Parts: sequence; C-alpha cells; structure tokens
Amino acid sequence: MSGSGAISATQILRKIFLEDWLTKLVALAITVALWIGVTGLSTPTTRRMAEIPLTLSYSNKAEITNSPIQTVSIVISGDKRRVNQITESGLVVSLDLSDMPPGDRVIELTPENVSIDLPLGVKLQEIQPNRIAVRLEAVEEKEVPVRVETQGELAQGYEFYGNPISVPQRVRVRGPASYIRSLTAVDTEKIDIADKRADFTARQTQIDLANPKATVLEAVVDVTFRIGEKRVERAFNIPAETGGRRVQLLLYGPVSLFEGVKAEDIRVTFDALQKPVVSLPPSLDGLVEVRKVKVN
Repeated sequence: MSGSGAISATQILRKIFLEDWLTKLVALAITVALWIGVTGLSTPTTRRMAEIPLTLSYSNKAEITNSPIQTVSIVISGDKRRVNQITESGLVVSLDLSDMPPGDRVIELTPENVSIDLPLGVKLQEIQPNRIAVRLEAVEEKEVPVRVETQGELAQGYEFYGNPISVPQRVRVRGPASYIRSLTAVDTEKIDIADKRADFTARQTQIDLANPKATVLEAVVDVTFRIGEKRVERAFNIPAETGGRRVQLLLYGPVSLFEGVKAEDIRVTFDALQKPVVSLPPSLDGLVEVRKVKVN
C-alpha cells in the first residue's frame, strides 16, 4: 500500500510540473508581469495643470451677477503613468452653489468641496486660486411693454399712421432682481423701414436684452406698421345750406386727396339740435379727418 501511494504521489507531481510545462510557464510569466505592473513598478508623482475650466452650478431661483474666474490651476497626484495620460482638455472643475443663499460671498475652493473626474488612483491635491468672489442675486419675473426700434427712413413723402403695434405688446422677462426692478421696457432688434411706402408686418422679430443674465420668455414678436402718404391740413369756408350761415371746416388727410377738391364739393347741414353735419365727397369720405367745424 505504501509503495502504491508513493507512486501515486510521484505521478501527481509529474503531472503538475512536467506535463504542458511550456504553457504553464507562459501563464506564470504573464501573472508575474501583471502583478509587477500593478504593484511593483508603480511610481507615484505629482503634476500641476493650468487653465482648467471652472463651472459653477446654482439654483434656478438665483443668478450670478459678477464675473468670477473661469479657470483654475490644479495639482494632482497618483501613479505616474495614469497621471501622464490625463490631458487638460478633458478636465473640468465643478462647484455646487445650489444651497447658497443670495448675497456677496467669498468661497473657498478645496479638494473636498469641488468635483473633478479623475482616473482611479489619481487624487486632486490643490487648487489655485483657492478662493473666489461670487455675487448671487435672487431671480424675479416682470411683464414689460415692447418698444419697437427701427433703422432707415420711409420713402419721401410718406409717414407712419400711428405707432407700430407689436404682438404681443407686453412680454415677461426673467432675470436678476436688481435688473428686473429697473426695467421699464424691452427693445426689438432694429427693423429696416428704408423706402417703405405701404403697410407691412415684420414677423418673428427678436427682442434684444441689454443684460445677458436675463431672458425674455417670449423671444419674438410680430410688428405691424401702417404707412401712407404724408397728411396735411386743409381749410374750407363753406356756406351752410340753410340759415345763410357759413362754416369754417378744417380737414386732415393725405395731400393728394385734396387735389381738385373745392368748397362746393362739401355740404354742411344742421340737425334738429342745430348741430352742423358735414357731408364729404366720395373721394374724401372715410379717408380724411374732420378736425374743426366752426359756424359763423
């Protein structure tokens, strides 16, 4: 039994160490190389990296109204190979201010209160500058009228008939409280009216805001212009059809409409209360304004 046992042990050892010895040797070499690569040859190092973007996140009920720094320098440490593989273009330092109340603040930048995406085994050691000044303002909304801005001149001999009308005429603006409270109107982008001589509508006209921190909730408006021939006043001295009286009449309208119109083309009668009733010829009726009626 003992001899048989010894032979069995010898066979087992032979099977382990001698059979397929080349394959096992290669596997062992690979295992040793991996172990050395992970542990034995790891070299710690530090590296300073400049111009890393700094992003600030904050509540949608607040807005940063100063101009904090936008980049920082950092020092990282860890395995040399991993540190050397990192590129500045792939890094962003983030700071969360969402729980910070409005006001002027000086905030420390530390490895503990910022976040940055680094490979396993690489740590953030230092940030410079290590403080930033931030002004957080509460955000408010307000409805304000739209003010139409134009460029150029109408065609000669033409004018606006009333003010331009925007649709909508008022818009809501959202932004820092100090700006919103002082805002009385918002302007459209400049609309070209050069050589215009007829009514037109400028559609999808953008609203321009002077403050980049503010936003208008209705970003575009349609603006309608009424344009026509320049208007003038024309006086007529007309005999009333009854009573032997005369009526001084002042009309206002496009200059070309009055060409060829005479006093006898206009009739003036009196109603039951002896108030004058003016009857204009078809060429003027509904197209001119009666500005003054005086009975002598």
